[in-house]
Amino acid sequence: MSLSRLRWRARRGTRELDALLGGWLDERYAEATPATRQAFDELLDAQDPSLWDWIMGYAQAPRDDWQAIVDDIRTRHRL
Repeated sequence: MSLSRLRWRARRGTRELDALLGGWLDERYAEATPATRQAFDELLDAQDPSLWDWIMGYAQAPRDDWQAIVDDIRTRHRL
């Protein structure tokens, strides 16, 4: 998937999620493995409330590869 399409998909209903997911895309995607890139693409299919709960640490993502991305976002933002 193209970077511009991923950027569009990373835009969510809240500025906070936009910043967190878009920030990961801008700062980590280029160096990510193909498997992690695929996982990020699939993570963007999740609903905003679930993404928010995972990123805020209220719940665990259902997949380990998604949780690794969430953990990276949380670490970068000291959440």
